[in-house]
Amino acid sequence: MKSRRRGVALVASTCVALISGCMVGPDYHLPESAVINSSAARHDFVSSADPALSRATVPESWWHLYEDPRLDGWVEEALKSNTDLRKADANLERSRAALREARTRRQPGVGVSGAVQYAQLAGEQYLLPTTLPRDKYYDTELTVSYDLDLFGGIRRGIEAARADDEAVEAARDLVRVNVAAETIRAYTDACGAGLQLEAAVRALTIQQQSLDLTERLFQGGRAIDLDVTRARQLVDQQSGLIPGYEATRRNALFRLATLTGKPPALFDRELESCTAPPRLTRALPVGDGATLLKRRPDVRQAERQLAAATADIGVQTAQLYPDVAIGGEAGSTGVVRDAYISPTNLWNLGVVLKWQLNQSAARARIQGAKASAKLALANFDGVVLAALRDAETSLNTYVHDLQREDSTRRARDEAERAVRDSEKLQAQGRATALVVTDAQRAYAASEQTLAELETAIAQDQVAVFLALGGGWGEDSANGASAVGVEKR
Repeated sequence: MKSRRRGVALVASTCVALISGCMVGPDYHLPESAVINSSAARHDFVSSADPALSRATVPESWWHLYEDPRLDGWVEEALKSNTDLRKADANLERSRAALREARTRRQPGVGVSGAVQYAQLAGEQYLLPTTLPRDKYYDTELTVSYDLDLFGGIRRGIEAARADDEAVEAARDLVRVNVAAETIRAYTDACGAGLQLEAAVRALTIQQQSLDLTERLFQGGRAIDLDVTRARQLVDQQSGLIPGYEATRRNALFRLATLTGKPPALFDRELESCTAPPRLTRALPVGDGATLLKRRPDVRQAERQLAAATADIGVQTAQLYPDVAIGGEAGSTGVVRDAYISPTNLWNLGVVLKWQLNQSAARARIQGAKASAKLALANFDGVVLAALRDAETSLNTYVHDLQREDSTRRARDEAERAVRDSEKLQAQGRATALVVTDAQRAYAASEQTLAELETAIAQDQVAVFLALGGGWGEDSANGASAVGVEKR
C-alpha cells in the first residue's frame, strides 16, 4: 500500500512538473571568459590623458558640436532619406514581423472549416452493396489545439527570435551611425578640397609672379633662359594640381547629394565655395572603454547574435523530449436536410504525443548549435577587440596630427618669408633664380602640407566619432537592450 502511494505521489509530482513546464538548454549569460569582461577593455583610452580629449560622454547627436545649422540639416535629411537606412528600417520591420510570428506559437491553434456539395456517394465506401441516392451534403468542423511546450522548445525559439530581432535593430543603428558619419565626411572632403585648392591657387599666384619677375630679369640680361624655364616648370606643376582638387570637391558633393537621397546632379552648389572644413576647437568627448562597448551598435549586434545562438541550443535540445499537445474537435456532417441534429454531430477531446525515438539527428543538431554558439562568442570577442582598436587608433591618429599642426604652420610661415626674401635678393641681384625657385617650391609644398593636414584633422574627428559609435547608445536604440542584459 505504501509503495502504491509513493508511486501515485511520484506520478502526481511528475505531472505537476510537466504541466508547469521547464526550459531545457543553457540560460543565456555572457561567459566570464568574454573579452568584454576584462578590466583592460573597460578602462580609459591610452590617449585620453591628452588635453585635446575629454572623458565626457559622447552626445547622441554629436554633429551638433560643430554648431553648423547647414550641417545639421544635411544629417537630418540623410537620416530621413538615405536609401541604406531605408533598407535597414525595412529589414527591422520584417524582423519584428518574424518575432510576432514566433510568439504566436504560444497561442492556441484554432481552425474552422465548412463545405456544402451536391454529390453521389459510393455505397461501397460505407460497405453497402447499393447505390446511394444523390443528395446535398455538408461538413463543418471546429478544431482547437495547444502545444504544452513542456520542455521549453517554443519558448527558447521565441527567445532566439527576440535576440535576432535585437541584433537586426542594432544593425539598423550601425547604419545610422555610418550614414551620419559619411554625410559629415562628404562635407568635410568637399570643404577640405576647397581649402587645398585655395592653398594651391595662392602658391600658383606666387609662382606666377615669380615667373613674371624672372622673365623681366631675363629681358634685362640679369637672368638666363634656364631660370625662366625652371620658373615656368613650377607654374605648370602647380597648375596641374588644381583640376585634381576641383574633381575631389565635386565628387564629394556628389556623395553628399546621394547620401541625402538626391541624384548627384542636385548637389549643393553653395558648397563649391567652401574652404573651411568643419572642425571642433574644444576637447573631443570620448568617454572610456566601458561606455564605448555599450554604445557601439556592432558590439550590441554581436552580443545579441550570441544570445540567439545560445537559445537555439535549447530549441534543438527540446527535440530529444516528447512534444505533447492537447486538442479538441467539434463538428457536424451529413445531408443538408438533417443539418446539426444529433446523428450528424461529432466531437472529440484528447492528447497528442509525438516523440522521435531515433535521436541521432537531434543530437547532431545540438552539437551544431553548440558549435554555432562558440562561433558567435568568437565573433563577439572579435567585434569587441575591433571596436577598442578602432577607438584607440583613431584617437592616436587625431592626437598626433594635432601635434604636427603647429610645427607645420610655422614651417609654412617660414617658407613664405623665405620666398619674399629670395625675391628681394633676386631683384637686387644678390640671389640667383635657382634660389628663388627652391624657396617657391618649399613654400608650395609646405602650403599644401598644411592644407592637407587641416583637412586630415577634420577627417580625424569624424573618424573618432565613428569609432566611438556615433553617439547611439543603448538608450537611443528605440528599446534595444544593453550588452549582456536580455530584453524581456
